[in-house]
This record gives sequence, C-alpha cells and structure tokens, in this order.
Amino acid sequence: MKKLFLPFILLLSGVLGAQNISKIDSGAIDGARYRILFPENWKGKLVMYAHGYEFMGSKPRQSQDPAWLKRMTPFLERGYAVAASDYKIQGLALAQGVDDTEALRQYFVKTYGQPDSTFMTGHSMGGGVTLATLENFGQNYNGGLPMCPLAGRIYLQTRKEFDMFATFNGLFPGIATSLNEIFDVSKPKESMPMFAAFRKAAIMKKAIFAKDSLLAVEFAKHFDMKPDDLAFALAFGEGVLRDVAQKAGGNPYDNTNTVYGRFSNALEVNQKAERLAATVSQNTLFDKYDRTGNTNKPALALHTMYDQLIPADLAIVSYENMLQKQGKQAYFTVKYTNGQGHCNFTDKQTGQAFDELRGWVKTGQKAKAGFIE
Repeated sequence: MKKLFLPFILLLSGVLGAQNISKIDSGAIDGARYRILFPENWKGKLVMYAHGYEFMGSKPRQSQDPAWLKRMTPFLERGYAVAASDYKIQGLALAQGVDDTEALRQYFVKTYGQPDSTFMTGHSMGGGVTLATLENFGQNYNGGLPMCPLAGRIYLQTRKEFDMFATFNGLFPGIATSLNEIFDVSKPKESMPMFAAFRKAAIMKKAIFAKDSLLAVEFAKHFDMKPDDLAFALAFGEGVLRDVAQKAGGNPYDNTNTVYGRFSNALEVNQKAERLAATVSQNTLFDKYDRTGNTNKPALALHTMYDQLIPADLAIVSYENMLQKQGKQAYFTVKYTNGQGHCNFTDKQTGQAFDELRGWVKTGQKAKAGFIE
C-alpha cells in the first residue's frame, strides 16, 4: 500500500468560485502531488485526468498551474469531480502516470466513497495513460476519453523523433543536436524546460530556412507537419530523446539497416542520414503498460485534423490495428475536429465528445465516429 501524506482541503472563492469549484483537495501520495477539484453541483461522479509530457524541470507542475483549472471546465460543469496526479517524475512517464493515477483513484474511493461513475481522460501522453489504464485497470472505469493520445506503442512514437533527427541532421548538418550527443550518457545532461525549447526553436527556424527553405518545406511535409512547426518539433523531440537516453541508460533505437523512403531525394537522405546502433533493449523503458488493444471498456478518442507532434494516422491507425488483432473494435470510436495543432480543442468540443462517450456508456449504443465542429 502506498504511503499517504496528509492532504489538505482548500475552500475557494473569487475566481475559483466563478469556475464552479467549491473546494480542492491537494496533497501528495508516495511523492506524487495531486489535486482533486469538486464542483458546487458535484453529483458523486468522478473524472480521473492524466496530463501530457512535461519537459524535465518544467514549472509550474500541474497541481500548481491555474490554467489547468480552466481546462477541466467541461467536466466540472457537468457535475464531475476531477482528480489528477502530477506523477512522481517528469518527462516520459506513461507507466508512472498509470500507477500514480490508480493510487489517486484508490485514495479518492477511500476518502469520499465509491463514485456513481468513473471516467478516465487525458491529453497527449495522458491520452496514452488513459488507454493503458483502461487496458490494465478497466474494471474500475465506465469508459475513457483519450485526447490527442499517444495511442500506439511508445517505442514507435518516440522512434519517429529518432528518425526525424537522423534524417534532418544529414540534410541540415550543424543546426540541431546530433544523435550521438543526445545518446551519450557518459556526460551529464542539463534538463531543457519548455521556455528554453521555444527559444532554441526560434534560433533553429531561422537557420533552417536560411539554408534551404524549399527542402525544409518538403522535409516537414514528410513528417506530416507545417514548415513553421518543424523547428519546434525538433526542439520538443530533442527533449524527449534526451529523456529516453537518461532513463533507458543508452540508445534503444537502431537505424543501421533502415531505408528511409517517401523522400523525393531518398538516395541523398539515406546516404547522409545519421546512423546509430542500439546500446540498450527497448524493453528496458517501453514494456510496462505498453499498448495491446486488449480492452473491455468504451473509449472515445478525440483528435485534431492536424497535429504536429502526434499525427492522427500514427496514433489512431496503430491502435486500431491492435484492437482488430484482439477483436475489440466494438470498444473504440474516433471523433475528429478541424483543430490545427497538438491538442487544440475547444471546451465545447471536449464537452461534446464527453457527452457522446457518456451516452454510449448509458445506452450501450456505440458512439458514431466522425466530425465534431
């Protein structure tokens, strides 16, 4: 049993009252800070929320971020309490997110009683936590709303970042950090907070377009992103890969035999690509709670039409294939918006998707896939 640190209850007024929040339970469970929001019209129902990837060293953590309170409005205004863990660690923390979310759910039940209904949701990596939670702790939930989710296998999503660096560094040498440097774990690496990533992206963007703007446009298109997003995707990807290197203790990717296709200049790309052999097994970091598609609870995934970090086809198609292999297609449906950017949903879109998921659970009639305005 995880050790519980004494939580404290804060009664709110002013701006929090305007958001229909009557109180907050905030504390820590085994080193992971949490926050539970209760709306004034709480109906004994619960949403467990999982946050996305945080750059190592980023502040404020979710439990201290006022913006998170507003983001939970679609659930609070429907009478649901919202409980969320910061997780013990930052960075790539999907498995830790599953464990810390489950520990918080158990605390909620012990403290406030069994909810009438419980739903799991989260953005980005938190969408991956949502699917992994339904696969491994589904008996505790009525359904899940994974948004812009890291839905496929974690290795394949992060391998995309690796391949982007390998090919980019061959075509645009000297602009981004080399993979050799990123995966050199013999030297201590300082964490790169989000503001530093934005600053680095601005510098790289100028250098990329100064070198070859036409090639930059083609390269970005290959990785399903707009040219203006390429530099930030690289800065974000560097943070992810550095995190993987430190937590895995080396490089779990191997592209020594990879042939990179779908480039108009494919021969040049392959001849110039940075090549690295794996130094550690991918199982070291990615196995626990990795996706299987073996689920028995309804999941309604919400995705934007354009996502520069987790393209829909990479996330959704990969998970669909797993579900089909398990014969579990009946438990999964997808809604999409015309959003232009990672997790760029309106409160109205989130609320509508949540309503359709709840209707599915209540009636047993699967929500229809399709567009949400």
